[in-house]
Amino acid sequence: MKGVRFAITDWAAAAPGLHAPTDWRAWARAPRRPEGALEARLDAMPAMQRRRLNPLGRAAAQVAWDCHAPGTGTPVVFASGHGDAQRCLQLLKEFAATGAASPTDFTFSVHNAIGAMYSISRSDQASYTSLAAGPASAAAGVVEACALLADGAQSVLLVCYDAPLPGEYAVFAREAPVAYAWAWRITAARPGEPHFGLEWSADGGEEAGGDLPFGLQALQFTLSDAVQHSARAGGSRWTWSRHV
Repeated sequence: MKGVRFAITDWAAAAPGLHAPTDWRAWARAPRRPEGALEARLDAMPAMQRRRLNPLGRAAAQVAWDCHAPGTGTPVVFASGHGDAQRCLQLLKEFAATGAASPTDFTFSVHNAIGAMYSISRSDQASYTSLAAGPASAAAGVVEACALLADGAQSVLLVCYDAPLPGEYAVFAREAPVAYAWAWRITAARPGEPHFGLEWSADGGEEAGGDLPFGLQALQFTLSDAVQHSARAGGSRWTWSRHV
């Protein structure tokens, strides 16, 4: 079994009906599936750039902005199982119907488009990574963040986001259909101080089901008082632990 340890020094999250930290802490004590559409004002981003992002992109950028340390230079990891699948589906339908596709829509359909727009709007030249690991994307994001810490970064911003697969893509869904975005500012664990652990091992059993997707289960664990949480995703069993 392999593992990493890390601390979360700040966080932000958004889901339908859940925005303020007090709302999220109450939700963590009695978790339920958030239902509805994502909404994010994203006033900090210039209007011209903000309009280019779909609701999922605006929510991801909003929680990142809320959690990002002042200034630039902090590496950022964007983690999403599907990214902006709605835009991808629209692009494919347009191409099938007309034989052409908008270059602009194509630009914003790639997996790193949300992170790229976020970095451009902040004039941030730090390292940015966009990854996709299916349902296990939140865990993969933590592993990537810890690797950056081991490589010398003082802190890393992890942004995890996803939304229900749209239209014809819905048949491929492996998790509960929930729209959400959250961000953690991650630092290295220090001896004697509260921190979290994540361990994993190969496990080909059925993936985690239930009312919450893997990424929201991870957030719920960190906001609760639970000592440990375990779930299958991406062919592995992931175990989150709390150390005080």
